[in-house]
Parts: sequence; structure tokens; C-alpha cells
Amino acid sequence: MKITYCHVSPIFLVKVGNIVQQGQVIATVGPKYVYGVKGNHYHDAQGNPTNGATTGCHLHIGMRIQEEYVNPLDYLK
Repeated sequence: MKITYCHVSPIFLVKVGNIVQQGQVIATVGPKYVYGVKGNHYHDAQGNPTNGATTGCHLHIGMRIQEEYVNPLDYLK
């Protein structure tokens, strides 16, 4: 299973290999505009590089099993 947190700040509070606990803050939402992030393909209507949250800062979770998106509510309790 692969879990992604979409539209978070590109500056994560944890690193690959860290052990995290339930409820631990791992990232912050936003900012809307992010500059200097290699490979960022999100831009707003004016061409400014965004974190994908072009309608305002928000967060959503993506879950994939064998590269197919599934409904996270089916797996999170």
C-alpha cells in the first residue's frame, strides 16, 4: 500500500526511515506558492509554482494498492 499526502508543504517534518507515531505531525498544509522545488509541475493560472492547492490550502490523502487508487475510508477506522 502506498499512501500520499497531497498539497502539503514541500518541507516535511519527518524524513524517510523515521518511525512515526499515530497523531504525530509529519507536515504542514501549504503554502500555496512553492518556489525552487525540483520537478514541481503544479502552477496556477498566472504561472506561479504551487503545491497543487490552487483553490486554497488544503490536504487530501491518496491510497494506492498495486498502483490503483482506493477509497481511504474503506481502510481507515
